[in-house]
Amino acid sequence: MLNTTPFLPGMPCGLYGRRRRSQLDQLRAQTEQWRQASLSRLCEIFGSWLPPQLLAQTARGGNSRQRLYPLNLTFWAFLSQVLSPGSACREIVRKVQTWYAPHRRTLPDSGTSAYCQARARLPLGRLHQLHQHLVSKLDAQTAAADYWLGRRVKVVDGTGLSMPDTAANQKAWPQPPTQKPGCGFPVIKLVACFCLASGALLQWVEGTLNEHEGRLFQKLLTTFRKGDVVLADRGFCSFANLATLLGRGVDAVMRVHQFRKIDWRAGRRLGRRDRLVRWVKGPWQGLLWTPAQWEELPEAITVRLVEIQVAVPGFRTQRLVLVTTLGDALTYSAEELGRLYFRRWAVELFFRDIKLTLGLDVLRCQTPAMVQKEIAMQVLAYNLIRALMQDIAHSYQMDLERLSFKGTVDALRQWRELLEAAKTQPRLTRKLREMFYQSIATDPLIARPERSEPRAVKRRPKNFRLLTKPRQEMIVERCRKWSQKPSNNALN
Repeated sequence: MLNTTPFLPGMPCGLYGRRRRSQLDQLRAQTEQWRQASLSRLCEIFGSWLPPQLLAQTARGGNSRQRLYPLNLTFWAFLSQVLSPGSACREIVRKVQTWYAPHRRTLPDSGTSAYCQARARLPLGRLHQLHQHLVSKLDAQTAAADYWLGRRVKVVDGTGLSMPDTAANQKAWPQPPTQKPGCGFPVIKLVACFCLASGALLQWVEGTLNEHEGRLFQKLLTTFRKGDVVLADRGFCSFANLATLLGRGVDAVMRVHQFRKIDWRAGRRLGRRDRLVRWVKGPWQGLLWTPAQWEELPEAITVRLVEIQVAVPGFRTQRLVLVTTLGDALTYSAEELGRLYFRRWAVELFFRDIKLTLGLDVLRCQTPAMVQKEIAMQVLAYNLIRALMQDIAHSYQMDLERLSFKGTVDALRQWRELLEAAKTQPRLTRKLREMFYQSIATDPLIARPERSEPRAVKRRPKNFRLLTKPRQEMIVERCRKWSQKPSNNALN
């Protein structure tokens, strides 16, 4: 502020007071304080795994303006919502209001429009960049002792996700054809690749129910690096997939497809029910590969067929036939291959963690663009929890598989409020963080080798009628039945 008093030229400017800030400057200061307060809860725990420059304000576009919900605040608020399944957008807005209240400032509007618009402005490409950065850090921190015989194993599988029944979602991902129009929900098919050692979700591909998992698997080929081992079930077992992986220097261990005929007399014998055989490319490429892609494949490949027996006390013995490109029987014995394939079940547990614990099974967004962002945020939340579990396992020298994903999420929900209260005390924060880690490490999962449970539910669903027509038609039909029912006066 300039000194405009000519009679008192030596009076310091500080006596004139502070210049009144504009409403925009006040908004910027409030937003920065709110950003620091909101980040301290989750950023105190996860901030070291995510680069802050990817959450900074952009120079151009929708995130260049100074808003009540800037890019970094929107991201962490969205992450907080993902880590608390069932929490509505209204609850996140209430969190913003609860911060404003102690500072005696005007509360933001109670509507969810501003927050929903801020989520829509989140760049999907920026979320994918955060995902790639987090995956690279998880991969770098994975110890070589956690690999299978010194090889990095990546397990692939597919699943389905449901979402709200809107016209836009139905157009992008139609409902199953067996359901009547208006009685089902859009379903998106997801094929994902996980790291078997760390449990991190490395990459995923979205598709419709009409797309075969083998076609979606082709889009994941860039995820595999030379020297990796791909572990998958028989749905991905085909000549084309094995030949393509071999061409990229990637090995595979899969269960033989049920339509593949096996002749144990052919090929070279490596052991009992262990043979090297030659698979020849068929004359027809099928619907999953283009003629150009089919021509690039070799005419024949050499694979190894191994039969393993599943002998668990109390259960009938089963025989499984595996196909692999690992032809060295001395380094990769049949027993080791069998133990590796049994670990494929871990991908079902990974999907359970992200679908049931984090709520990815039923999505909540109304448009395809927001559905893709919701999936990306769910994957980020899942990998952040995996990074936290990896850090705890390394700190306490324990097996990562003994840590509970659900227990880690539950502990995070309770401890982040306590960490927020101690944000101004660094020593107390470090002590609380150690106690937070200890509370998770001292509650390991019970070791239950060869445990087998039927995939069935005990609790029966409620005895409600099924929706066999669109809801509006059923309401109108019911009203017509009541209007046609004779009244008591008419009977008299």
